[in-house]
Amino acid sequence: MVALLLLLLMVVGVGVGPLSLSPSQVLRSLGVGLGLSDSAAGVSPAQAAVVWETRLPRVLLAAMVGACLAIAGAALQGLFGNSLADAGVIGVTSGASLGAICAIVLGLHFFGEWTVPAAAFLAGMATTSLIYVLAKPGRKGGTVQILLVGIAVTAMTGSINGFFTYISSTTELEAITFWSMGSLNRASWESLAAGVPFFATGAILLLLLAKPLDVLALGERQAQHVGLNVARTRILLVVATSLVVGAAVALAGSIGFVGLVVPHIVRLAVGPLHRWLLPISALGGALMIVAADIGARTLNPPSEIPIGLFTGAVGGPFFLWLLSRKRTEMRS
Repeated sequence: MVALLLLLLMVVGVGVGPLSLSPSQVLRSLGVGLGLSDSAAGVSPAQAAVVWETRLPRVLLAAMVGACLAIAGAALQGLFGNSLADAGVIGVTSGASLGAICAIVLGLHFFGEWTVPAAAFLAGMATTSLIYVLAKPGRKGGTVQILLVGIAVTAMTGSINGFFTYISSTTELEAITFWSMGSLNRASWESLAAGVPFFATGAILLLLLAKPLDVLALGERQAQHVGLNVARTRILLVVATSLVVGAAVALAGSIGFVGLVVPHIVRLAVGPLHRWLLPISALGGALMIVAADIGARTLNPPSEIPIGLFTGAVGGPFFLWLLSRKRTEMRS
């Protein structure tokens, strides 16, 4: 059901814009481009070019970024054993953003077009490792500990980002603004090609770790008793979440709360088993970002509203509700 709704919304997203296209025109353009149809009646060459060169890469990127953030959020909640863990809330997103911004401002090109995603991945992995060490599951403090660590990490990365903002040129400043607010306006087939290997590798690894995540929910000691290599599992989870978060940040900037909101909604619908939670969260995250991107492009035309504003507007109140719920559970 979620997959079907996502496909329908993606068709709508391809048709939305200054040059409006009906769903039938979008489908005909896609059919001709894929070689499934020889006729493009009712579709001009200009419309077909808009679909294939501009709209389709953007919608696919929105779906991939949403899937990255949501599946990472679900995995991080299992890793930390904390329902408030999310790449944005605990500082992983800001750490990955710092890596990408460093690559841009310092003019790094050691991996060619892969440099920015690679820098975001390395910084995201370092940040996730640091947060895990400082807020390791099982330590006293629980929710408060992980939130305090997230605040500290976000503050540190924010100060470094502020320094790069101060020394950056006008062009670099525009790029930094892009990273801090989140946007899909640089979507292209080339950016998709650069991000897909990171996303695919990380997502597949997380799906393979679904059962170990269920075992980790029993507690570290119990997981070891049933034969799980806890240390290796946690390392793999850190690497996999860093891959997908790094890919999302490198391609779309900092977009918060997707990994917090979507897994909770999915968990209420399908339960806590990660073999269902992870893939359905990925689909739900893709749905959320595609919908947010449609809103970003249509609410104030021809200007584009930063997509991070939409997710923040939804995720902020949801986060406060979760905190109040946590406090109620602790009192009872």
